Amino acid sequence: MSANEFRVERDSMGELRVPAQALWGAQTQRAVQNFPLSGIPMPRGFIRALGLVKWAAAGVNLDLGDIDKVRGFAIQKAALEVAEGRHDAHFPVDVFQTGSGTSSNMNANEVIARLATQYSDGTPVHPNDHVNRSQSSNDVIPTVIHVGAALAIAEHLLPALKELSQTLGRKAADVGETVKTGRTHLMDAMPLTLAQEMGAWRTQVDDGIARLQGTRSRLHSLALGGTAVGTGINAPPEFAARAAALLSRQTGLDLRPSRDFFASLAAQDTAVELSGQLRTLAVSLMKISNDLRWMNSGPLAGLGEIALPALQPGSSIMPGKVNPVVPEAVTMVAAQVIGNDVTVTVAGQSGAFQLNVMLPVIAYNLLQSIDLLANAAHVLARSAIAGFAVNPRQIAGALARNPMLVTALTPVIGYDLAAAIAKRALAEGRPLREVAAEMTDLGEGRLAKLLDPADLTRGGVRHGRLGD
Repeated sequence: MSANEFRVERDSMGELRVPAQALWGAQTQRAVQNFPLSGIPMPRGFIRALGLVKWAAAGVNLDLGDIDKVRGFAIQKAALEVAEGRHDAHFPVDVFQTGSGTSSNMNANEVIARLATQYSDGTPVHPNDHVNRSQSSNDVIPTVIHVGAALAIAEHLLPALKELSQTLGRKAADVGETVKTGRTHLMDAMPLTLAQEMGAWRTQVDDGIARLQGTRSRLHSLALGGTAVGTGINAPPEFAARAAALLSRQTGLDLRPSRDFFASLAAQDTAVELSGQLRTLAVSLMKISNDLRWMNSGPLAGLGEIALPALQPGSSIMPGKVNPVVPEAVTMVAAQVIGNDVTVTVAGQSGAFQLNVMLPVIAYNLLQSIDLLANAAHVLARSAIAGFAVNPRQIAGALARNPMLVTALTPVIGYDLAAAIAKRALAEGRPLREVAAEMTDLGEGRLAKLLDPADLTRGGVRHGRLGD
């Protein structure tokens, strides 16, 4: 760049050249130069929440008379533009930066101050004195983590999970009466219905929703008002409650000040808790996806119980091959979220006295996990579960040959004889009922009743008792 493409900005450390068209100032430029680490800027959800926090803070300072109307209104206008994503190109600070997130906080302060100066007809707006008034990076960034995550959960993740749950319910209603072979240890086991199998998946999803709902009350607790170390130095006593009220009105969330600012600055336990819930949800989606992959396997040499929608060619060398691409993609999402949880856990314990020093990476991983899981739930519901077809012939054939149906006979003939029947049926490749008829005196009619697969899915003890 030529000299004309730069301007000179000043901060407490002196002068620095900044790109002429950049909205940021010297402190942001120092961060850009200091942290050329990943090339990954803070995510959209973080910038949105940061803009909202600055908007609310300006509103309180304006109401309390701590900043004048010209500056206050200008700051609020600029902050909302930041929240809306109109200036994301001017937030270049790397995720891996100063651990308090001071660089990102000052990035917002500088961008908003420059915009607000324009909107106030040249009345100078200072990044620290006006935009950051009554705040510290140490309470702003923890607040942004909570607000950003809470918005992403409410607007993105919970609706996606509810869609997945409802899709599972509708699919179970359509195909659920089908009786199939159960499997434990990947080995044949007693029968169940598709509705029972899919109901377990739905319960996993619903339990994930409940876990997230349980965490939300703590997520809605905000550090804003604690300022530097939790004492609230340089912030009016009523600032925290007023700011939380404004943020609640703007976001639709039920936000409130933390009951202990010291804990909210020093620890990130709620973020760690939330990450754990996201990890558990990832485990659930991986289990569901792997079950779908197994059920879809084949079409000739695998289980072949279902056929997932054919979405794309599966091989660059094997013509006609179609793979379970959506469940595979979801398992990769799950693996990423599980890894993110490890990062958040390590970061969460990295507080020292009054401040955690890994706030930006906590924010990044939390928001990424929420977005990934929401997208995965949508895709799994729409492109895998809603459209799979059941292969009743394959299911019925496997069920008829299942030697584990003999379990229903054990209350009547005993474990040892039942085991002998199962082994013989398997060794000779014959139907279980046929072998049982030869090795017991139960008769065809009673065997048919005792070994009815549909009846077996309802549990209970078979009619009759040992020795009859």
